[in-house]
Amino acid sequence: MLTIGILVSACLFFYFVGYRAYAQRLDRELIRPEFSRETPAIKQNDGVDFVPSKPLVLFGHNFASIAGAGPVIGPIIAMHHFGWAITLFWILIGNVFIGAVHDYLTLMVSVRNRGSSIADIAETTMGYRAKAVFAIFLVLAMLLVIAVFGVVAAKTLIAQPEMVFPTFAIIPVSMILGWCIYKKNFNLPAVSAVAVLVVIANIYIGFKIPLPLPNEGVLGLSPLMFWFVVLMIYAGVASILPVQTLLQPRDYLSTYILFGSMSLAIVALLWVAPGLNTPVWRGAMSDVQGPVWPMLFVLVACGAVSGFHSLVAGGTTSKQLANEMQGKPIAYGGMLTEGVVAVVTVLLVGGGLYWVAPAGGGVDMAQLGFRETLQSGGWILAFGNGYGNVVHQMLPVLSFTFASMIAVLALNTFVLTTLDTAVRITRFLVQESLGKPIPFFRDKYIVTIAVVFLAYLIGATDGWQKIWPIFGATNQLIAAVALFVVATWLMAVKRPTHYVLYPAVFMVVTTVGALAWQAYQFYTAPEPHVFLGTVAVVLIGLAVFVGYEAMQALKGRRMVVGQVAEVPSNAE
Repeated sequence: MLTIGILVSACLFFYFVGYRAYAQRLDRELIRPEFSRETPAIKQNDGVDFVPSKPLVLFGHNFASIAGAGPVIGPIIAMHHFGWAITLFWILIGNVFIGAVHDYLTLMVSVRNRGSSIADIAETTMGYRAKAVFAIFLVLAMLLVIAVFGVVAAKTLIAQPEMVFPTFAIIPVSMILGWCIYKKNFNLPAVSAVAVLVVIANIYIGFKIPLPLPNEGVLGLSPLMFWFVVLMIYAGVASILPVQTLLQPRDYLSTYILFGSMSLAIVALLWVAPGLNTPVWRGAMSDVQGPVWPMLFVLVACGAVSGFHSLVAGGTTSKQLANEMQGKPIAYGGMLTEGVVAVVTVLLVGGGLYWVAPAGGGVDMAQLGFRETLQSGGWILAFGNGYGNVVHQMLPVLSFTFASMIAVLALNTFVLTTLDTAVRITRFLVQESLGKPIPFFRDKYIVTIAVVFLAYLIGATDGWQKIWPIFGATNQLIAAVALFVVATWLMAVKRPTHYVLYPAVFMVVTTVGALAWQAYQFYTAPEPHVFLGTVAVVLIGLAVFVGYEAMQALKGRRMVVGQVAEVPSNAE
């Protein structure tokens, strides 16, 4: 019954405290959305990047882009080191009062600034220096995301060849769906139902006809490098196509895969009501991760707050929002939905796997042991096996293997949606930053090729493994900076800033604490990691610099702040 109580209470908290109460206050006091105000998608419609979109489709695109593997990997690792209670607490509080606020306000600030990225807006509110440093930092972080997500997706295609066919079959299905919606204006529910049925059929075909690669590789490439190259090419092509051609309908369809898999998981949790087999609290200090503060708040990112979301909000979503009134359900509601996924992940893995073998035996701990699966197959295997065990208990007709495959397929689908969106966002960042002074960088084809090539080098050379350990803190630093930018914009338009300023200070202090701890660990390890330690110190300097610039702007010492003003809707 504990599992049921947690699940129901979390959903009620997200809806009533978050969406119905706190989001309404943000609308009333900060954003004041107007139905008649034209959005950039309408005023700057170019048929490629700026395209007014149907709200349900845009919700799917935004949610699929921000979700990725974040709400799964973070909670699993956090509960492993600190216990499930503190992990759930941060997911609930962080999501409603920081993460969803961050997502919604970065979206609407971008909408009010011609669909510009949060880095571009920083130039207006905080000055050119802050914008230049922030933009460089964002591009480097995004190249790392592209490389790592490409490698992760390639590894899952190798580990589970049953996923190969449905993973790539969704591409033509999505393009046909986009054609039906935007070119032929077919009924959205009807064509969506048909597309979902085709996707389900593709999953079944993939399960029956796995497509493993030969061990010797293909075209002179190892299996991992072959899939990695294929995924890089796909991401590059997808990122330059008009959003309504592939990106939007693919992400929209992907949400059905996740919502379907999560709905099945929720029903299974309510039906089976498994106990939570992992520790409630494992102590304030982890031998591996360090102190619960600040490290827990860095480990659990997407389920609570993630800086990557601000890049999606200002990178693609703001350019497709057809009406300001749709911003709250798409951004704030989308983040709350991601919080539900994070909560369900904790309950699935905590209830489907065992910390210690149950009395009486009969459980294969190599398959259903929490620590055993993490050690042998990482968080992907832990999530798949926890999901498979709970769903299989409810529906014995579904084999444990098939149920696990559903979970991993949903996860991999969202990794791919994040991958192609990340390439598109990085292109926008480069074009905004370098396109004006250097016309060469205005060409989307040249910039996309450069982005994909650099990401390929990071992934193919395993360079990402040297940097990835500090990505969690890097991601949260992006969130802190984005919140500071929003705070300076709110001050400029004479709106209250405390809704974002307090979370921004908390996030930057937490991030600096995490980076300081990691730098200490890197420098004092038996085999010191001087490079990582130095990168952590540089990031601390970045956090202090941006925080200083933000405080100067908030004190009114930046003349550019006075240039920011909302244009009344009747003057547009």
